[in-house]
Amino acid sequence: MRNTVKVQRAIANITQEQLAQKLGVTRQTIHAIETNKYVPSTLLSLKMAQLFQTSVHEIFILEEGD
Repeated sequence: MRNTVKVQRAIANITQEQLAQKLGVTRQTIHAIETNKYVPSTLLSLKMAQLFQTSVHEIFILEEGD
């Protein structure tokens, strides 16, 4: 699975720290998600989609073999 969290952050013009604060997680969690070292929970994924005003499918993309 790949994700567009970094792109979505750039569009929203917010830092990892700002996103983390809005979602109630640490900056390290955001970094881990962006670098595909951590797959967020369904709840966190839905919160991100709501914050970015898009769908979960636009942020988290399943790839062949996932």
